[in-house]
Amino acid sequence: MRVLTWNIKNGGGDRLPSIIKVIDQARPDVVTLQELQGFHRYGGRRLRELATALDMTAHLAPSVLAQPVAVLVREPLRIVRRTRISWRLHHAAAVAVVPTPAGPLTVVSVHLNPFSPYRRMREARWLAARYATPNGLTLIAGDMNGLDPAGDHTAALASLPDLYRKRHLTPDGRADTRALAAFHDEGFTDLWHTAGTDLWHSAGTGDGHTAGTGTAGTGTAGTGTGDGHTVPTAYAGHEFAPVRLDYLLASPPLAARARRLQVIRDDLTAHASDHYPLQADFGL
Repeated sequence: MRVLTWNIKNGGGDRLPSIIKVIDQARPDVVTLQELQGFHRYGGRRLRELATALDMTAHLAPSVLAQPVAVLVREPLRIVRRTRISWRLHHAAAVAVVPTPAGPLTVVSVHLNPFSPYRRMREARWLAARYATPNGLTLIAGDMNGLDPAGDHTAALASLPDLYRKRHLTPDGRADTRALAAFHDEGFTDLWHTAGTDLWHSAGTGDGHTAGTGTAGTGTAGTGTGDGHTVPTAYAGHEFAPVRLDYLLASPPLAARARRLQVIRDDLTAHASDHYPLQADFGL
């Protein structure tokens, strides 16, 4: 099974055809998308158009304060239970339960607070506690807007203007990693550290897959190779340092089935959004 997550920036706009092309080339079974601006309007017309273009079924969670998020699945997968979280988050979370041969998979598409480190931490702690499943298959995927506790972010943050640097600092001026630490504390694995590898392929080439297979060995292959940065892209402004802001966080049983996690970097993704997409393969 392949999962792809991507923040497409403000609903994609005139970049949406490129976004659809990237997703179609990757042929994921499950997609989690963030920043679906306007996709809830007019009876969800834009969401239906996107789902039709990708030949997938979509579940959207609108946001009270900011932008919607969604989970999409491709047949033969189906969504048997769905939940929307709109009030507790600056953006939103869309939750979909999908049957698999290994058991029900809970997929949570998340976009955490981009501005306040404290509120981001609170959102992460709530989500991590709510969806912690030591014995079940759970994936929390999306734009966490937070920094990896295992990394040294001093140089990256130093390159940012003060306005944007403050989004990633604790009150005492250290790099804020509390949001991702909250997921770790509840047993979630950051799959970059177990199955991550950078990927570069030329625009216009596909990367077809076979369910349950990959090229990076098993999910116990050690730390990720390459930098894993999901921002900035050629399209991004000056608000981003070269860091990972997008994550795939798995419960222990699902992490054991992770085969490969990759950042999709090419000429198309460099201009399709201000984030690069992530894709992961699982033995499900």
